[in-house]
Amino acid sequence: MSNIARGSLGNLIEWFDFYNYAVFTTYIASNFFAKGDETQAMLDTWAVFAITFLMRPIGSWFFGRFADRRGRRAALTTSVLLMALGTLLIGAAPTYEQIGIWATVLLWVGRAISGFSVGGEYGTTAAYMSEIATPNRRGFYSSFQYVTLVGGQVLAALLQVLLLQVLTKDQMHDWGWRIPFFIGAVGALAVLWLRRGMDETATAAVEGQAKQPGSLGVLLREYWRPFVIVIGLTIGGTTSFYVYTTLMQSYMKKVAGLDADTVATVNLCALAIFMVIHPFYGMLSDRIGRLTMLLIFGVGSLLITWPVLGAIRSVESALTAFGLQLFALLVVGFYTSVNAVVKAELFPTRIRALGVGLGYGLANALFGGTAPYIGTWFASNGNEKGFRVYLLCCVAVSLAVFLWGLRNKEFSHLDRDFGSAWDHDEDGRHAVKEPADTTAR
Repeated sequence: MSNIARGSLGNLIEWFDFYNYAVFTTYIASNFFAKGDETQAMLDTWAVFAITFLMRPIGSWFFGRFADRRGRRAALTTSVLLMALGTLLIGAAPTYEQIGIWATVLLWVGRAISGFSVGGEYGTTAAYMSEIATPNRRGFYSSFQYVTLVGGQVLAALLQVLLLQVLTKDQMHDWGWRIPFFIGAVGALAVLWLRRGMDETATAAVEGQAKQPGSLGVLLREYWRPFVIVIGLTIGGTTSFYVYTTLMQSYMKKVAGLDADTVATVNLCALAIFMVIHPFYGMLSDRIGRLTMLLIFGVGSLLITWPVLGAIRSVESALTAFGLQLFALLVVGFYTSVNAVVKAELFPTRIRALGVGLGYGLANALFGGTAPYIGTWFASNGNEKGFRVYLLCCVAVSLAVFLWGLRNKEFSHLDRDFGSAWDHDEDGRHAVKEPADTTAR
């Protein structure tokens, strides 16, 4: 359990640092871009958010390869060190008024380092948490990856609420927004020390497998099918996640017209409950299977996307806004609680961190990271319905992948390497058959 805690705490700090940018976008927009058009400044800020997602596949490739070859612990300690550097750079960077366009450049560099770091965090943590867990409780233990991922958002949102209570608007604009970035940098260094004592999981299993651990060529040649499945099942989940956790704040302010304090409080309360439900969803997946959970997310999202996003544009009370955001997040939780372990189960140990991380990173770069920008662009052009159609298409793609690429309670590579989660014998007999050679599918 101590290893789960160390992995989880590191994940929490990584995502706290990463989401500080999303929570404090209003202040970042006014400090790092030219004055004038407020909408354009917000679009530019979300563009930096989206562009730095392009670093995540690169980080996923680098750290996935590193983790599969050198071990999970070495990769996780290096990634959190880089996150501290990127966060500190943003927190200490001069403003646009002080150094002009170079302020924007420094912002991009800081976010690029953060994107590179968190790109390595997801795949390696997913592999580690799945491997260290008791086989019949993998869903429960792996769900803590998103408990801490969402927990990072909750901490950022909580800090925003506290700062808004103790600082004036001018103080928040001038220097208050920097405080979370400095806190995150210090927290990352503390986690670096904790992670140095983590037990390793991958070395023994990899030694008994073929050579070339962490090879991109092996991944694309022998495991292309699970790699495509990872990308496909991530598209709808990651887009929905960023819509309801990140873009929703802008919708409440710009479209619904709620004030900043109200939106911050609503977002904090919804995310806190969203965080807490994950272990319960994870335990449920250990009983009913991962595919069942994903199907509930896919079908549920198709049913709620249009009415929820349609209602948020005309919401007038904080309670209604909270109910809409939480309702959507409760559906998204059926994806977020199990997506890490689902992906980990698709690959053998020697290629697991790379396959999970790179597939996830690519999908996030193209869909998750761009969701706030695309949603803001549609809203600025008075076409919120167009964005609803876009989100529905993303979810439909993932639902098709669930049905095409996954089987419920299937004997997996993770079962073979670390013990069965579904009472199969060593050859995968009993409930379902052992996974076939992926090159033949």
